[in-house]
Amino acid sequence: MNFASDNWAGITDAVMGALIRANGDFAPAYGNDTVSARVTARFSELFETDVEVHFVATGTAANALSLAAATVPGGLIFCTTEAHVTTDEFGATEFYTNGMKLISVATRAGLMQLEALEATLRRYPKGGRFGHPTLLTVTQATECGTVYPLDHLRALTRQARAAGLTVHMDGARFGNAVAALDATPAELTWKSGVDIMSFGASKNGCLGAEAIIVFGPGRFPHLATLRQRAGHVVSKARFVAAQFEAYLDADNWLKTARHANAMAARLRHGIASSGTARLGWDSEANEVFPIVAKPTIARLKAAGAQFYDWDATSLPENTRLGDDEDLIRLVASFATRPDEVDHFIEVLNT
Repeated sequence: MNFASDNWAGITDAVMGALIRANGDFAPAYGNDTVSARVTARFSELFETDVEVHFVATGTAANALSLAAATVPGGLIFCTTEAHVTTDEFGATEFYTNGMKLISVATRAGLMQLEALEATLRRYPKGGRFGHPTLLTVTQATECGTVYPLDHLRALTRQARAAGLTVHMDGARFGNAVAALDATPAELTWKSGVDIMSFGASKNGCLGAEAIIVFGPGRFPHLATLRQRAGHVVSKARFVAAQFEAYLDADNWLKTARHANAMAARLRHGIASSGTARLGWDSEANEVFPIVAKPTIARLKAAGAQFYDWDATSLPENTRLGDDEDLIRLVASFATRPDEVDHFIEVLNT
């Protein structure tokens, strides 16, 4: 019963097969191979517009270098309180942007609230002495397993545009978001005002395959240099490209994401129906956040369930933990089996 993280899962058979095929001969290095060219064309097809693609090995690099591409001295980056760039990346964004400052904006279940963004931007006006408003970064799907509907996302990006901000999307779980929403990749990105994104695949069945996608080739002319200086120009790039080719082929990325989302929905239903636990908030992607009694948590772990305790400050204002309760996080992946979910719910109800 492994619900610790989708990062704990392996890679899909399709991706493994693509790696083996890519290993069959010599090919030009540093992204000059035919597979990399095909994948760039495939991304343009996927997003219904010409895009620029930069492969990197990690999501942290994709985020930090994307934001660094729009760097200005004394710049400010607006993000959610739970954003990976501010809670999990050890200052990588500040490092690669030469000290741009991250400004947290209040959220509800991981979703940045428009009123909170408006209020925050008023506190940091252009020409003020606290820095230069430069970037907005949003995560889709969010760190709380929720997803931005199109109207919510577009309201945020309109506000960002009005303030002169460049918009970045952290798409570490973008596949799960697309699978959860009735919208296309184009509608969820550049058609909604996103300028640059981190397109993640490692959490959804790949091995060290992440990409920076620029909507409008040439818009960030220093990005290629930044990637080189950061040590993320992969010499044998065909092995990263081959993963993406298999990942995107025949909508494999959406099939794996839909499975992960379905397993999370199965967990949510079982928890909500259990009578022994409750959901901290509703979520739509592949992460579930239940509130569980401490003795039950101990029993689940003793039965072999793996998951993380979670920071209760993420809970909505009207939700409180009891003295004997904790908030935990459960993550489903493409490799999660229905019987694992059912066994977890069975132990929960014991």
